[in-house]
Amino acid sequence: MLMEKVFRSEDLSPADRFDCWRELVGQTHAPLELRSDYRADFRASQRVLDLGAVSVWPTTFQPVCFRRTPRLIRQSDPEGLHISLPLSGALRAVRGEEEAVYGPDSLCVIDTSRPVDVYGGDDASLHTGVGLEVPKALLPVPRNQVDQAARLRLSAQDGFGSLLAQLLTQLARDTDSYQPTDGPRLGTVVVDLLSALIAHALDSDNSLPPETHRQTLFLRVRAFVQGHLHDPQLTPPAIAAVHHISTSYLHRLFQEHGLTVSGWIRRQRLEHARRDLVDPALRGTAIHVIASRWGFPRAADFSRAFRNAYGIPPKDYRRHGSASAGSSGHSLPVGGTRA
Repeated sequence: MLMEKVFRSEDLSPADRFDCWRELVGQTHAPLELRSDYRADFRASQRVLDLGAVSVWPTTFQPVCFRRTPRLIRQSDPEGLHISLPLSGALRAVRGEEEAVYGPDSLCVIDTSRPVDVYGGDDASLHTGVGLEVPKALLPVPRNQVDQAARLRLSAQDGFGSLLAQLLTQLARDTDSYQPTDGPRLGTVVVDLLSALIAHALDSDNSLPPETHRQTLFLRVRAFVQGHLHDPQLTPPAIAAVHHISTSYLHRLFQEHGLTVSGWIRRQRLEHARRDLVDPALRGTAIHVIASRWGFPRAADFSRAFRNAYGIPPKDYRRHGSASAGSSGHSLPVGGTRA
């Protein structure tokens, strides 16, 4: 799994909880003044995931006010952007005379170089969200446009915002499928997505370098494929047409990541089918129905592809269960099956 630091308030005495969490938030983000009516017995938890120069931190806390003041900015400014994705509860950000409220459908952007008051939590309920810290120097977007982005309401429901929100949510939920060395790679993906989101929001896509355009297009294609794995007509020409690119360019996008289009589609279909085969809730579902659900209309084709990938027929895999099959070394190649 990824490298991470974990904080849980219950591991400390009530008298130390608030101050320790305030210090951790200051180290993760930037020095802040924190106020809370619950500081006498503060409840909070936080995981800081190391993605190289970027960090992601799922967190839960009782109602609190974060203040980034001019004095604190003069004392220390990491010159970063903080992006908050609320998962439960809302955030209220006050920037001078301007005030905005952010819920699970939006991303709140905070510039460490600008004063702001952020109120999180509602009454006595816990606020849950995911924070993202990105140095502004990593963003291939003109600095004046980065400054403008901190005043925008960025949607988490569509486009690049949805892709970024999905990635942050997935990382918050589970990092077991990654190795520590994957951290910087994921950090690069996060920076590319955030750059594209800012540029799109400011209607300035031309400010992005070509490699960022390719990366974000690749992510959009992957997201499209994941949502259409059930379609047996999901072919490279069809995917290219939807994204208004040539089939040859689509193949080049995947080749840059050591993959083939057809091979990656087959890998994703087989992985989803494999999980369904050992899902207790689907124990009564016929294997050919599961196969068809994931884009294998012919049972014989599915059985052959599954055995080639995992070294065991699907009916035997289902019988033995995920524990024995998953530990036997039968897994798809990291780079995807070649077509």
